[in-house]
Amino acid sequence: MAFDEISRNRAFVSATAGERVGAFLRVVYGWMCGGLAVTALMAFLIASSPSLVVAVASNPLIFWGLAIAELGIVFYLSARVNRLAPATASMLFMLYSALTGVTISFVLLAYTGQSVASTFIVTAGMFGGLALYGTVTRRDLQGLGHFLFMGLIGVVLASVVGIFWHSSALQFVISFIGVIVFTGLTAYDAQRLRNMALSLPEGQTETYAIVGALALYLDFINLFLFLLRFMGSRRD
Repeated sequence: MAFDEISRNRAFVSATAGERVGAFLRVVYGWMCGGLAVTALMAFLIASSPSLVVAVASNPLIFWGLAIAELGIVFYLSARVNRLAPATASMLFMLYSALTGVTISFVLLAYTGQSVASTFIVTAGMFGGLALYGTVTRRDLQGLGHFLFMGLIGVVLASVVGIFWHSSALQFVISFIGVIVFTGLTAYDAQRLRNMALSLPEGQTETYAIVGALALYLDFINLFLFLLRFMGSRRD
């Protein structure tokens, strides 16, 4: 009898934990998809307006201002995740998604619509498989996360160098490493969010879910952009 009761208790705890993880991840991926939709809409609107394209492309202050604003939002959300109200976090996330749509619209204009669409489908398939693996695997990816973070820093530094030193070989290496880094980060972040769902106190899940959605959103966008360098066909 005691053994049966212990088994029932374990099954109840397991079911409760599974429900918490499922509920949290549904919110996370819901926000992520919402952010991607906003980005796609904004990129389409900018690309469809020649006057806006010229205004932003001809003014470096606007472009760098957008880039700095994006970085500021990411750092602010990450640093104040335990203090922000869900409404504030959601507003900042949507703002970030819109700003990203503005900045990547110029990248997308360089490639044909068919190649952008096919790269997006490949990215979505890769991302889905990697996120699923990170969520269900029993392997601890914590050590991999530290290695990938160092790789991310290397990609950022190399990208900065690439702005001033135009080299096709360097760009190829950056793109190759970028795909590897964000492939691993997708699985790592998916597992991190699964573990986070089990440790969060009640009443704080919404804000953490939004910040978690931002992490996966960044993984998706960067993986897409790096794959586009390999798979994209440039316009004539």
